[in-house]
Amino acid sequence: MLHSFLTTNRALLIERCRAMAAARVQPDRDKLKISHGIPLFLDQLIETLLIEQTAESARSRSLSGISGGGLSSEIADTATLRSRELLKSGFTLEQVVREYGDVCQAITNRASETRAPIAVEEFRTLNRCLDNAIAGAVTEFSSQHVTAAAEEAFNALNSRLGPLAHELRNYLHAALHAVKAIKAGNVGMGGATGAVLDRSLLGMRNLIDSSLAEVRVTAGIPPRAQSIRLADFLGEIEAAAALDPRAAGIKLTVTPVDLDIVVYADPEMLASAVGNLLQNAFKFTKRHTEVTLHAYLGEDRIFIEVKDHCGGLPPGPSENLLRPFAQKGNDRSGLGLGLEICRRSVEANHGTVSVRDLPGIGCVFTIALPRDAQGARLTLAT
Repeated sequence: MLHSFLTTNRALLIERCRAMAAARVQPDRDKLKISHGIPLFLDQLIETLLIEQTAESARSRSLSGISGGGLSSEIADTATLRSRELLKSGFTLEQVVREYGDVCQAITNRASETRAPIAVEEFRTLNRCLDNAIAGAVTEFSSQHVTAAAEEAFNALNSRLGPLAHELRNYLHAALHAVKAIKAGNVGMGGATGAVLDRSLLGMRNLIDSSLAEVRVTAGIPPRAQSIRLADFLGEIEAAAALDPRAAGIKLTVTPVDLDIVVYADPEMLASAVGNLLQNAFKFTKRHTEVTLHAYLGEDRIFIEVKDHCGGLPPGPSENLLRPFAQKGNDRSGLGLGLEICRRSVEANHGTVSVRDLPGIGCVFTIALPRDAQGARLTLAT
């Protein structure tokens, strides 16, 4: 009988399971911790086999569950609690599941060595107990994974909303004071105070535009692509950039383009992408130097370049600058998301963003986009 075999070989089976677990875990981990649940599982298995020799089928289901799971059982509940402990200690789901695989391997190996017969029904009971225990472990892992993912998403949201709210409040605070001074009649709209109001409103608009672009890309909302006359688009970008407070002391040069050049993209997403590149350039370009906005026509693509005078890129792959929260230089203001939002907005429009280092001078960010709807379709197809 299998229950007699398990009772006789219990200590040996536990030792073999411990040895198999110790061979897999990291040397600095507690090698015995992974097999700590084996003795309890063997005891529950033995008890299940004994019960099934009687007419107490209901008690057997309560202890070990039924084939296919679906009902709570002591074995599944114990496996759930055990898995929770191991997973919180840093063990993987594979390590937890293999713990139960070790039991099966140890039992079958020992039975083969001793030529102990295992009846078909007893083997089915063994498999059912293992299956329900593993199901409990997997369910617990999924629960922890969902909880961890939700917590990570919540923390990521807070890490973005906090700085965003802070920057919006700063702009709003400046705008309110400017309006108050203008309403008092001491200054006019055309003076320095009016310029403060303009810059504050522009700053809020840029933050909101970037946030909306990020929301649209993250939500997977398809771009509302249309043909955009490039000269008109760059003119609007230049007018908005002139009000950026970070552009003070920096010359912005926008090279003229042919009036017939048309780019195919979502206007809001493209404006957000180019605006983010210019804001980044103003942020890091040295005073009394130049930022250049240059656009030109390639064979089947439109290229929009923003060249700055930041002194060159820091060590490391330049692609890292396009990742979330990546910030270079000493100025850590902002969310560190502008370039990443730019990349995602451009890619949503079937384009690419790249950066080229100019050592000792600065860098050039380049947006490449389809020049028309047909180009967008070809890009999507490839």
